[in-house]
Amino acid sequence: MADVQFADVRKSFGSFPVIKGVNIDIADGEFVILVGPSGCGKSTLLRMLAGLENISEGEIRIGGRVVNTLPPKERDIAMVFQNYALYPHMTVEQNMGFSLMLNKAPKAEAEKRVKYAAGILGLDKLLDRYPRQLSGGQRQRVAMGRAIVRDPEVFLFDEPLSNLDAKLRVAMRAEIKELHQRLKTTTVYVTHDQIEAMTMADKIVVMHDGVVEQVGSPLELYDKPANLFVGGFIGSPAMNMIKGRLDTADGGRFITSDGTALPVSNPPAAAQGRDLVYGLRPEYISLADDGLPGEIIVIEPTGYETHLSLRLGGSDLNCVFRERVTARPGETLRVAIDATHVHLFDAETGRRLTD
Repeated sequence: MADVQFADVRKSFGSFPVIKGVNIDIADGEFVILVGPSGCGKSTLLRMLAGLENISEGEIRIGGRVVNTLPPKERDIAMVFQNYALYPHMTVEQNMGFSLMLNKAPKAEAEKRVKYAAGILGLDKLLDRYPRQLSGGQRQRVAMGRAIVRDPEVFLFDEPLSNLDAKLRVAMRAEIKELHQRLKTTTVYVTHDQIEAMTMADKIVVMHDGVVEQVGSPLELYDKPANLFVGGFIGSPAMNMIKGRLDTADGGRFITSDGTALPVSNPPAAAQGRDLVYGLRPEYISLADDGLPGEIIVIEPTGYETHLSLRLGGSDLNCVFRERVTARPGETLRVAIDATHVHLFDAETGRRLTD
């Protein structure tokens, strides 16, 4: 195992910069997820770590060793791809042991490693099958097994669950997390799915437009987003964002652009009169007989929860209630806002103002 560092790493395609000075420290044995929308640079960063893309500037270190110019085979990494990349004419056992064969590992050692990986992944009874005889989840496990047999210092995952259906993705998330807990190998995982990031990572790196917006544990990013982008990207349903200004008189309140007053807690005096964005997670809105009146736009019962879109003044709010809501679209519902969980963002810079 080994730690990984990105030190002021940059990448340009011609004159177009795609990675703009990234600094990330990944501890030995840590499970780190790079997350962000398509085009943010996360896959490019992973490919640079793997040696599949050249670095324009900066340094990448694995175990303290600069690997900028090392070919992939000398970096002691193993990568699991989105499309599995299995050889169709080889059995599961042959696919898993192929890298060992290339490295001319002793036959007995190769068989021992393949059986060990197959045992971890529940592939013991599938070793004689071909990829066409496997389900999507089984193929993904074979791809993971091929990485495990190499016993690398770092595992790299490039959106490995994108081709699976929703139910299988949930199951595979748990399997990959359990695998990491067992092997304790440093892991760098790329995804655009923030639910994957929240449920699997020790540490999340949120990327946008080639830069790192915030690094932290899943709950740190959820509870204290550094800016509007992180606040809106992390969390499902997404955080409500309402434009307006702060009025610190009478304990403080937030005045929306249409004049609706919303509660705040301990508002910063320096924010008085500035253009702000009021950030509120859907679960911090509750039903209250004496609350603010809003018109129901859409109701989405999920069974355990009720997701609801509510028009409050001139703003639409996403709400999540544990209660069963019997009202219908077009009717009025009164809600209360938990002001202690409100975030205030500077409308110009996007930075969060509240602690």
